[in-house]
Amino acid sequence: MSFDINQYKIEQEPFYQPVGNEVERYEAAWAARLPVMVKGPTGCGKSRFVEHMAWRLGKPLITVSCNEDITAADLVGRFLLDAEGTRWVDGPLTLAARYGAICYLDEIVEARQDTMVVIHALTDHRRELPLDKKGEVVKAHPDFQLVISYNPGYQSVMKDLKQSTKQRFTAMNFDYAAPELETQVVARETGIEPSLAEKLVEIANAARKMKGHGLDEGISTRLVVYAGTLIKHGMTPAEAAEMAMVTPITDDEEVRESLLHTIELVLGE
Repeated sequence: MSFDINQYKIEQEPFYQPVGNEVERYEAAWAARLPVMVKGPTGCGKSRFVEHMAWRLGKPLITVSCNEDITAADLVGRFLLDAEGTRWVDGPLTLAARYGAICYLDEIVEARQDTMVVIHALTDHRRELPLDKKGEVVKAHPDFQLVISYNPGYQSVMKDLKQSTKQRFTAMNFDYAAPELETQVVARETGIEPSLAEKLVEIANAARKMKGHGLDEGISTRLVVYAGTLIKHGMTPAEAAEMAMVTPITDDEEVRESLLHTIELVLGE
């Protein structure tokens, strides 16, 4: 039974608002099949950008959400026992390399460092993936590309990418969009009035200035969109902002009160 990689194609355009020349930069990397690392804070649009580019290029996209439990076998594949005996099952990285897809390893810093060794041969001139347990070397399909996302704000001694991994990728920096662009995104994604979207973005930007001063991370664009969605579904703006933009990001009572005060000032409620 043949495998159809096209089942991983994105049929409908994922909305993405460019903030610079990131589309053109990615297209250049794709043309050369260079591996790409997208860097930026949580919820700033990294994954949506990768989805948009896969759709734009008409290429299948296989996404892996990395976590500390992911093993090399989870990426490349393993032998499984069924009624007919033992059979090999390709993992997502192997499927992408074998059949030609963009493989997106989301938040790669969350994965164990020893797991990341398996990507090295795919990210240099070899473009191959050794399957040691199977005794096979997969030569990457001409349409294969590896993309990873990385949040530098979470780097630490225990959770950071090794230089030997970083220097195998081209890289693009992402950040929250300028207020006017972020307002457009929130209004477009939620259907709320632009004037209200602008106020939600103002609250988010006020909170982002508190990063390192009570907050580990600022309010992401994703959470602003959540707030707008709650408003669209009947919640008051202040309630929606509290539920989506305050409660998820802090348990510190003083920080919470400061954010709620900002909401009150901006929304006038």
